[in-house]
Amino acid sequence: MAIIAPGTRVPDFRLARSDGEPFTQEDLRGTTTVLVFYPFAFSPVCTDQLQVYDEVVGEIRGQGAEIYGVSTDPTYSQQAFKDKLGVSIEQLSDFEPKGAAARAFGAYFEPGGMTNRALVVVGPDQVVRWSHLAANPGELPGVNLIFDGLAATAA
Repeated sequence: MAIIAPGTRVPDFRLARSDGEPFTQEDLRGTTTVLVFYPFAFSPVCTDQLQVYDEVVGEIRGQGAEIYGVSTDPTYSQQAFKDKLGVSIEQLSDFEPKGAAARAFGAYFEPGGMTNRALVVVGPDQVVRWSHLAANPGELPGVNLIFDGLAATAA
């Protein structure tokens, strides 16, 4: 499966916020958005990834963008993960139906039954501006890739 290509309108999707409220493609309207797909809360690489990204969250927001973590973990696990790490990046659950949004974005790792590690930058018009799929779930995409994606959105 290939990651969603730049120039593609975001698909219809439904994720769950920590309070259970839905997060859909309509929540992307009007704001540049970075979706960070990651495999599992509390796994070592995911822990490193969210901590590194949270260190620059102010710079990301300073560029007018919002960032969200997306995994197939249930909302309770994601909230515990966020609280344990002390990060400010809101987590969105793709738990049920499992991986439906990740599949729609081309970020699902079928052999493992989980979200792959991917980054998708969506413009305020709900069109994908930039995307990156890691070679495997164990590869941590550097924070520089987020800034590359944001630069592509500004161009």
